[in-house]
Amino acid sequence: MKKDLEILIVDDDSAHRVMLKKLLGGWGYRVAEADDGAVAVDAVGRRSFDLILMDIRMTKVSGIEAMEQIKKVSPAIPVIIMTAYASVETAISALKKGAYDYLTKPLDFDELQIVIERATEHSLLKKENDYLKERLGEKFDRRNMIGQSPAMVRLLETVAQVAATEATVMITGESGSGKEMIANAIHYNSNRREAPFIKINCAALTETLLESELFGHEKGSFTGADKRREGKFRQADGGSIFLDEVSEMSQAMQVKLLRVLQEREVTRVGGSEVLVVNVRVIAASNRDLKKEMEQGRFREDLFYRLNVVALNVPPLKDRKEDIPLLAQHFLKEFAAKNLKNVTDFTPAAVQKLMRYLWPGNVRELMNTVERAVVLSRKPFLDKDDLTLLTDDDGNVEGQDRSETEIQSAGAKGNLPLEEVEKRSILEALHACGGNKSEAARRLGITRKTLRKKLEKYEEQKR
Repeated sequence: MKKDLEILIVDDDSAHRVMLKKLLGGWGYRVAEADDGAVAVDAVGRRSFDLILMDIRMTKVSGIEAMEQIKKVSPAIPVIIMTAYASVETAISALKKGAYDYLTKPLDFDELQIVIERATEHSLLKKENDYLKERLGEKFDRRNMIGQSPAMVRLLETVAQVAATEATVMITGESGSGKEMIANAIHYNSNRREAPFIKINCAALTETLLESELFGHEKGSFTGADKRREGKFRQADGGSIFLDEVSEMSQAMQVKLLRVLQEREVTRVGGSEVLVVNVRVIAASNRDLKKEMEQGRFREDLFYRLNVVALNVPPLKDRKEDIPLLAQHFLKEFAAKNLKNVTDFTPAAVQKLMRYLWPGNVRELMNTVERAVVLSRKPFLDKDDLTLLTDDDGNVEGQDRSETEIQSAGAKGNLPLEEVEKRSILEALHACGGNKSEAARRLGITRKTLRKKLEKYEEQKR
């Protein structure tokens, strides 16, 4: 998929450009060149790139000047600044004006590869998601199921396989993770797609009302029953019914549901007529049903009737690769709905989305994007537009190499950038009690990169 990503190298040193072009080409990227900032600005105005690798000092238009002009045209393009004249001031200036990251010359190729992969992740995921659609087949209606993470790929492939059958399906997952979307995909890819798809939230109704909603009632069967009413199972005849939060049913209702699943028959509340129904049941719960069953709150026989095919929707924090894709999908949807000219996220906004832990899952992400789109006055959403994301509930925003961190790590003494970086790394490692994985996560680098840096510092001591 990297061959679909194009990087623009901007450097007035022709030998350095040739070297980088060969290196990036070997990594699988398509590469374009520009020998000055003005040429780069013109190129971006004529075509799109997935990333720009820009030298900071050039004879005509500098990297900083060119980047400022490019950001006015297309602020979503990540720009990585290269400089042989590293200092705290140049680093802060580049970040403040929109650079995704900065690298010092001579370049560390391992670090360059990691930074490029991280910066182009959004573009790559978009292209891989299109590939997944083709892989699942044109006939598979995903019903807004967006995902390229390994967990979602496996889930969607299972959904595609199960949808064509008549099997009862049990969907589990945290609140807001997308269980109803999975149910939609199952029904609309089944042979019942032209028949009704009826949904009911079992947690939203009392036992009496739930029984009436599911099975219907006869006139006069209870106070307010002024006429006969068909229940959801009858309404869904020939199609599917989605029982959301099925674990919230009382024991008595569980027995009645079990009978429907076994006999494929219902009886209206207050009536005696047995009505045959042809319905596929798709159930969902945010609880651990095996634990509920062990503790006597959920019937074992009903569990096995519902759990013919078990699907688990992973929480959003466990499929971070899907966050940019979902965010882009919601942005497009809400921009159209609200007649807003908002088309993309800046790299800083994508980073903020990626670093948040999303306790409310996909539903929280959807609400965050909707609010940002509605209140935005710009064509691109920046990190400051994501106002619903705070430091609560696991947000780790700000753990990237930001202006504040650079200043706190030693800007007061105007230290060389390499020393600032070293201090930042050692401070992060100390704060994490020596845990390298956690320190790497906080610094926004890989554990491999952190290990190489630490080995370098050890060699310098000798």
